[in-house]
Amino acid sequence: MLSVIIPVYNEEAVLDELIRRTVPAIESFTTDYEIIFTDDGSTDGSLKKLLSFREKNPKIKILSLSRNFGHQAAYTAGLEHAAGDLIAMMDADLQDPPEILIEMYRKITVEGFDAVYGRKIGRKGKKRRNFFMYLFHLIFKNIAEISNIENAGNFSMMTRKVVEALLSMREKIRYLPGMRSFVGFRQGYVDYIRDDRYTGKPKMSTGKLFRLAGDAIFSFSRLPIKLCFILGLTGVIIFLAAGIYVIIAKILNFAMPGWSSILLSIYFLGSIQLVFLGIIGEYVYRNYKESQNRPIYFIKEFYGSEPKN
Repeated sequence: MLSVIIPVYNEEAVLDELIRRTVPAIESFTTDYEIIFTDDGSTDGSLKKLLSFREKNPKIKILSLSRNFGHQAAYTAGLEHAAGDLIAMMDADLQDPPEILIEMYRKITVEGFDAVYGRKIGRKGKKRRNFFMYLFHLIFKNIAEISNIENAGNFSMMTRKVVEALLSMREKIRYLPGMRSFVGFRQGYVDYIRDDRYTGKPKMSTGKLFRLAGDAIFSFSRLPIKLCFILGLTGVIIFLAAGIYVIIAKILNFAMPGWSSILLSIYFLGSIQLVFLGIIGEYVYRNYKESQNRPIYFIKEFYGSEPKN
């Protein structure tokens, strides 16, 4: 059985096209499936439209969350309620082509992979947004302490054992592509060109994308804390050299009078300390969020059982 997890947040305008393409794409290789839509606190008519789809196709199931908990939480809710032996994740905006699912399915069932993710070899849409995404993946590929992460997002298909391993990690601040890579197993990929969204504005704003990038970097790289050490060591070396220069200048009597160098030194050291505090503060905040141990999401309603006759 195949479970397909699709988070939805105010995607009323795209749902008709999403169903029109996704259901035939799945049924081209299996009839034993379920599609779990996670309505992440939508304020438009998304839930109503999803319920109308379910009336026509009982294989469509809907998790209605009590409010908007975010993209990664919505995916997690779907993963925890999926009943399939294989579980796929894809976005609702049709930037992840559902027609790629058949190739992911083949790689798992025929070639023996445990997880297959979509590797983006190109992007359509706004160049500015695409540039930031390309820059993030370029940086993250080189600093992350995990593999199988290059140009990869949530779009993927996994076996049940991979999903169970992923769900065993209970951190509250989540970056699922990194967690999927972290669990290991035999992972492959399918190359594709990521489409522009079918219609409407992106639900992941630039600010949310930067926060997600921060979650990825702080969760899967030691670079931030190593940066503190490197900056601190650089400051020590610079001012050790400056101190030697000042002593020599005093002895040889060619020291320049004035306060500018002193003020510059104070500002430089102060800036480094503020950077340190900001980075350490991020780690403290994340530890605090984990120690609260609050649920990642709350379910308002689960439309998952067979409808009564």
